[in-house]
Amino acid sequence: MNRPPSFLVSCPALRLAFFYIPILSMIVFSFNKSRLATVWGGFSTQWYVKLFDNKQVWDAAILSLEIAVISASIATILGTMAGVALARFRSFRGRTLFSGLVTAPLIMPEVITGISSLMLFIMMAEWIGWPAKRGFTTVTLAHITFSMVYVTTVVQSRLSSVDIAVEEAAADLGSKPWQVMTDVTLPIISPAIVSGWLLAFTISLDDVVITNFTTGPGATTLPILIWSKVKLGVTPDINALATIIVAIVTVGVIAAGIILTRAERRRELEVQMAIKANG
Repeated sequence: MNRPPSFLVSCPALRLAFFYIPILSMIVFSFNKSRLATVWGGFSTQWYVKLFDNKQVWDAAILSLEIAVISASIATILGTMAGVALARFRSFRGRTLFSGLVTAPLIMPEVITGISSLMLFIMMAEWIGWPAKRGFTTVTLAHITFSMVYVTTVVQSRLSSVDIAVEEAAADLGSKPWQVMTDVTLPIISPAIVSGWLLAFTISLDDVVITNFTTGPGATTLPILIWSKVKLGVTPDINALATIIVAIVTVGVIAAGIILTRAERRRELEVQMAIKANG
């Protein structure tokens, strides 16, 4: 068996090393006894203890999780509806415009989205008096807006690869449109829906640019808090906080991968059993 050229192996390896070595060094220095983030002074867990006693960090983390869960859930509902419309209804009036509106936020710089969202909220406050101030509501709405397009793209891609004959067969057997959707379509695209929710949740949780434009006093999210601390210099407690986030994300990714893999295998097994039963 022919081996791949060393060039094809070395380039991705160097790129991964360039990405992961700083993360590993950050994890190591989170256990640093010294107050200087880049000077090793011995092993210690004191910064984790101080971090867990920091109420400001906990409040920002809880706020970020609340915004991420709400925005990801609503964005998943709206994005799934848009993805189904684009994948299954290809001739409705305004489809090209709608598709362009869905795609635009994917290529638009975040700073433009943040500025436009800020201007929208300011004009709404002047015209209808809502929102009265920028904070939790404005950040959540902005996150729903830009994360919805990612869910739409994932669901549309998944549904476009599914044979429509399965849904047509269910309709021929007497299923009503909503039954076809709930009994056939949604189970098929459920991995994509879960993936879209996780993607929207992650994007919302670590957003800085758009959040910085749409937030206000008393609504400091965790990324904004970290950014404000980093501007004054990286300290070991920031390394400890980032290490905890990396650990949580790693566990979440592994768990999601296991769940999605098992669901896909179960679906394939059910399809094979159905084929054997009908054959």
